[in-house]
Amino acid sequence: MLTSRVLNRTLLKRQHMLERVDASPSDLVEHLVGLQAQDPQPPYVGLWSRLAHFDPLELSALLEQRQLSRILLMRGTIHLVTPADCLGLRPVLQDMLERQMRGTEFFGHCSDIPRDALVAAIREALDHEPVSARTLGAALAGSFPGHRPGHLANTARILLPLVQTPPRGLWKRGGSPAYVHAEDWHGAPLAAPDTAGVVRRYLRAFGPATVADITAWSGLTALRPVLDGMREELVTHTDEAGRTLLDLPGLPVADPEQPAPVRLLGKYDNLWLSHADRTRVSEPEKRRRWMGRNGGTGNTVFVDGMLEGLWRQVDDRVEVELFRGVTKAERAELDAEVAALETFLRR
Repeated sequence: MLTSRVLNRTLLKRQHMLERVDASPSDLVEHLVGLQAQDPQPPYVGLWSRLAHFDPLELSALLEQRQLSRILLMRGTIHLVTPADCLGLRPVLQDMLERQMRGTEFFGHCSDIPRDALVAAIREALDHEPVSARTLGAALAGSFPGHRPGHLANTARILLPLVQTPPRGLWKRGGSPAYVHAEDWHGAPLAAPDTAGVVRRYLRAFGPATVADITAWSGLTALRPVLDGMREELVTHTDEAGRTLLDLPGLPVADPEQPAPVRLLGKYDNLWLSHADRTRVSEPEKRRRWMGRNGGTGNTVFVDGMLEGLWRQVDDRVEVELFRGVTKAERAELDAEVAALETFLRR
C-alpha cells in the first residue's frame, strides 16, 4: 500500500521536481510526454523549474527548427511535444478529440458537412507553409457558404493534425495561430496508433496510477482491453483508499521523507492536471482558489510538494500569494526561488 505522501514524492521524482536535472529541453519534453502549452509561457517556466540549465531562447530555436512543435493533443489542449510525439500521439488521440468536441458550438456548426468533404477541403486549403487561422477559415467558408469561418477553422484542427507554428509560442514574441499539417511540417507520416506504448510512457512520468488517472490525463476511454493485454508487464499497488494503482516494474517509488523544494510553475502544468485524483499534489479547496470560470487565475507555487499559492508577474517583479503560513526555512527557499525566477523572466 502506497501512502499519499509516497505518491506525492514519487510523482515529484518522476517529474524531476525534487531536483533539477542536467538534460536537454527536448529530452525532458519527451520524458514528460509533452508539456501543456495552451498558454505560451507555461512550458518555459515548467522547463526552468526542472532543468539545471535552461535558456528560453533555446526552446524558441527548437520550435523554429521544427525540433519541437505545438499541437492539439491530450484533453483537447495544446501541448508542446517532440516531432515523434506529434506524429505518434495524435493517431492515438484522434477519435477522442472528435468525440470530445462534438458538443462544442463550432463543431456542431459544421455537423451538416460530410466529414470526407470537409477533410478534403481542409487539405486543399492548407499549404506546406503555415496558413493563418483567418485565411484557413475564409478558404473553407468559400467551399461551404453559410458556415462561419472561425468555426470551420476550429473544426479543421480537430479533424486533422495541424501544428500551431511559430512565432506563436516563441519566448516573449506574440503571434496569431497559423497552421500546417503535421506530416508536412515534420516531413514524415503519422505513426500507427500505439496505445499501450502511450500508457507505458504515462506511467514512467506520472505513475503509479489508476485507470481513471490515465483517462484523466489522456482523455482516452475503454482502456480495459489495452491494459488486459499489458497485464504480464504491469505491477500493481494500492493507495490508502484501496484503489488499484498500475505501474511498470523497476520504476522508483520515492522515500516519503525526501524533502521537496519550493517550486514555481506556470498557470498550467501536467504535474497537477494528469490524475483523476489530484490530491497527491493539490488539496481541493486550494485548487478552487487557482481555478476561475475560464481556467487558471494565476501561476502556481508548490511548497513541500503541494499547491500552496499563486504568483503573478508585475513588471519585473514576481508577487506571491500564499494559501498558508510557511516556516522560516520555507520562506528562505521561496525567496530564493522567486529571485531566480525574476532573473529568468528578464532574459
